[in-house]
Formats: sequence, C-alpha cells, structure tokens
Amino acid sequence: MNSKSTYQIAIFASGTGSNARKIIEFFSGNPSVQVSLVVCNKPGAGVLAIAAEYHISSLLINKDQFLNGNAYVDELKQAGIDLIVLAGFLWKIPAALIAAYPERIINIHPALLPKYGGKGMYGHYVHEAVIGSKEKISGITIHLVDEEYDHGKHLFQSSCPVLPDDTAESLAQKIHALEHTHFAKVIEQYIDSLRKKIIP
Repeated sequence: MNSKSTYQIAIFASGTGSNARKIIEFFSGNPSVQVSLVVCNKPGAGVLAIAAEYHISSLLINKDQFLNGNAYVDELKQAGIDLIVLAGFLWKIPAALIAAYPERIINIHPALLPKYGGKGMYGHYVHEAVIGSKEKISGITIHLVDEEYDHGKHLFQSSCPVLPDDTAESLAQKIHALEHTHFAKVIEQYIDSLRKKIIP
C-alpha cells in the first residue's frame, strides 16, 4: 500500500453485483477512494453491466490463468490497484494473489464465522445449513483473506435473528440487508487504518 492520495479498489464478483453496486455508490464522489476495476469470472454476469453503468473498467478472467498462472497480478498492478474487495466471488484466491496483496484482500461471508465457512459454503448453501442446524442467530463476517477458505482475520461481524418460520430465502434477505448496510463502511474504516500506518 502506498501513500498516494487516491486508493484504487478492484471489486471481484461472480453474480448480480448487488454488493458491488452498494460499494460503488458509497465511494462515488469520494476523492480519496475509487472503485476503478471490476473483475468477474462469468461472462454476462450482472456485475459487468453495473461496471458499464458507472463507467468502470472491467476484467473478465480465465480460471486456468487465475488459479495456475500469475492470478492477473500484472493486470491489477498495471491498473494501480491498492485493495481487492471480494463481493460474491466464488473462486478460491490463489497464493500468488495473496502474496501480491498481503492483508489487502477483503471478503464478506454470509454467516458468523468460524461457523458455516469453508469450501462449498456460499449463498443459499450457508443459509440452508444455518436453518438445518436450528441456529437462533446468523449474520455476516467481513474478514481479510489468507490461504484458507474463510479463515483470515475478522474485521467486523453483525448478527440477525433466525426465526422459526425463516426459510433460506427469507434469511438471505436479512443477510443481504446487513451486507448492504455495513460492507462499504467497513472497507472505508480499513482503508483509514491503512492510511494511518503509513503516516510517520
């Protein structure tokens, strides 16, 4: 991370991009933080249309190059990316990218980690598992990314009740509301903490 005046964010997403839109809107007009790239692994995903709507560059990535090549580090560095935000991105982040951006990759998970994390635990699979276990609360975890699924340092958690009549769909709506309320704010707070580290 450097001391330049504007921090450049790349958002990695695989789907409709509802979280990506909230983050883009949150930082719109902020001269010190800019979403400058949207990275996607699915042609035709809704998040690509959001990028075009906001005139943000997009990068469609190939699985083999991402997982077995240089993980697009060259392209990210060329774009001046300082921080990577995973907003519904379903591929595991390879070691090459983690090494290039240590403690500079943030993910959001739709459960209260360390419960209901790991390979295959995303989206409705998480909510079905929570309801199947008769949990009384669920929520979100915003965390840094390391080499293990859903394992890195926690930055923030927020919870919501799981009611007896909740379904995976109704719980998902509650979780999305938490994500949209908190994700961009936590990203901003983390960037502020990084800025303070580089001040002598």
